[in-house]
Amino acid sequence: MLGLLSLLAVLCFHFPELLTSHEFRAVYSEQFARHLLLAGLVAAFVLGTLAVLRDRGRRVALLGVGSATLAVLLGGTNVKFDAIGQTPYSLGMDWFVLSLFFSALVFVPLEHYLGQRRMSPLRNGWRTDLAYFFMGHVLVQFILILVTASTSTVAALAAFPALKSAIQSLPVWAQFLLAVFVADLTQALLHRAYHNIPWLWRFHAVHHSSREMDWLAGSRMHLVEIVLTRSVVLLPLLMLGFSQPAVNAYVILVGLQAVLAHANLGIRFGWLEYVLVLPRYHHWHHARHGEWIDANYAIHLPLVDMLMGTFRLPRDGSWPQEYGVMKLETVPRGIVRQHLMPFRRTRHYDDHVR
Repeated sequence: MLGLLSLLAVLCFHFPELLTSHEFRAVYSEQFARHLLLAGLVAAFVLGTLAVLRDRGRRVALLGVGSATLAVLLGGTNVKFDAIGQTPYSLGMDWFVLSLFFSALVFVPLEHYLGQRRMSPLRNGWRTDLAYFFMGHVLVQFILILVTASTSTVAALAAFPALKSAIQSLPVWAQFLLAVFVADLTQALLHRAYHNIPWLWRFHAVHHSSREMDWLAGSRMHLVEIVLTRSVVLLPLLMLGFSQPAVNAYVILVGLQAVLAHANLGIRFGWLEYVLVLPRYHHWHHARHGEWIDANYAIHLPLVDMLMGTFRLPRDGSWPQEYGVMKLETVPRGIVRQHLMPFRRTRHYDDHVR
């Protein structure tokens, strides 16, 4: 991972206009990126060499060392570039590299030592989930364009001046809390529709097809569902006039909690499980048990499920025994076939998510 990410990072230095996101570049400095690349290269060489000497995963280790070597040959941390120009579109390769690096750095050790289940990070289906992680991050600007286009026009047509003024008069922290509740209620209603309307379920079944739950599993989402969900959830926030800092804070929370809720963390959070959506709560939503099909739709606040009558959480602290869709044969394996699945008449696949 370190070798391949280092190679992608060097490509970002060579083609910053095409491969890096203008919005995300404002978050980090060039010097930070160069220092992180240097650390990644050194770590890839050291860990890869140790793995080869110990004869553990020799082929994978050589791939990592080879990728890091190619990154150095392409300039490594010494790649120079002029002022970054503006382009109509760009890929979010920098967002993918940094997000995967820091997510793995945090969650792989946590899940190893505090996991509810003992399993390798390279568990069944990890390649598919990593492909979804790549798609969702690299295409971030295109997703943002689609979401903005689908919400801005509708939001502009619906004007509530008095309500907007009342909301904007609140302090940012109060706006943030209200935005979380409004967005989560909207999301939960749409989420329930995904489960109960057959043609919507065809898209959402992709997300539920993961047979193992960890920090990477939450990335498995059909592109249509990503755009539709983000558009519908963002719409009331724009219509009600929440301030940009409050909306930005909510977007950050979504990213963090979406990863945390799917993570393989067996920590007992006690009463907090009734206040915030945490791993055990959301894992039961993914349970492959018939009696749990219509439960736990919220992604932030269990209060939303309580209001909807869909709140369920075993008091004995138990976890699901199995994850995935009820009819495994209805979802094929692989990101390409899963993206085509909702548009096909085929309802059963031989090569499915066993």
